[in-house]
Amino acid sequence: MSLDWTALGQVAAVSLAVTVAVVGVFALGVLGLARYEGAREEGGGTSTLSLTQAGLCFVACAAVVVYGIYLIVPQFH
Repeated sequence: MSLDWTALGQVAAVSLAVTVAVVGVFALGVLGLARYEGAREEGGGTSTLSLTQAGLCFVACAAVVVYGIYLIVPQFH
């Protein structure tokens, strides 16, 4: 019986860690967009590095969500 609780605890810990990581990556994407908009408003040109950072972060978050849906929905297997 304790083995079942151990497995549940492991799943909960991994879920929490992945959630925190995805939120952190999403926050980096929002930061990149904010920097891009700030550079554009100041008239100093646009920062392509910030826009690239935002794009990569959002693509990574979308990939994690799609992978999670793939794991959950049995028709995709």
